[in-house]
Amino acid sequence: MNIRSKNHFLRLLYVPVCLLIVGALTACMSTSSHILVGHARSPISPDQVQVYLQPPQRYEEIAMIDSSSRGGIAVTPQAKTDKMIDRLKKEAASLGANGIVLRDVADQSTGSVGTGLGTATGNHTAMGTGVSANVFVKSGSAVAIYVSPDAISNH
Repeated sequence: MNIRSKNHFLRLLYVPVCLLIVGALTACMSTSSHILVGHARSPISPDQVQVYLQPPQRYEEIAMIDSSSRGGIAVTPQAKTDKMIDRLKKEAASLGANGIVLRDVADQSTGSVGTGLGTATGNHTAMGTGVSANVFVKSGSAVAIYVSPDAISNH
């Protein structure tokens, strides 16, 4: 392999390697957080957390929580929403909340990814092309709540 073809090969690998590094770094970032507004309880399983659009009649607020699909491998809008909801439920469950009341779900731009390719010939002719795309994640906020078992059975 001569030096020119080796440099061309390395340039072709540059963008995919950079994307892998950025993906690995963002996967390590925290994607959920909370602000306690009540008393946390013992953690429960995220499977026990109920999602509400409107709060039940009787409940106790535990925390304001937020999350996103950032760092996940979800591609479709629905998969991104599912990942964000799963993370909200996990955050709520870690605080002992058995419910979340959704407040906001939105698309959030996290930047763009672009790449370009150019070539030149020995007779001073050159051409190039490039593409760029915005990257979006789903973000959401909710109130983590505790609904007593008797309030659930009366509902």
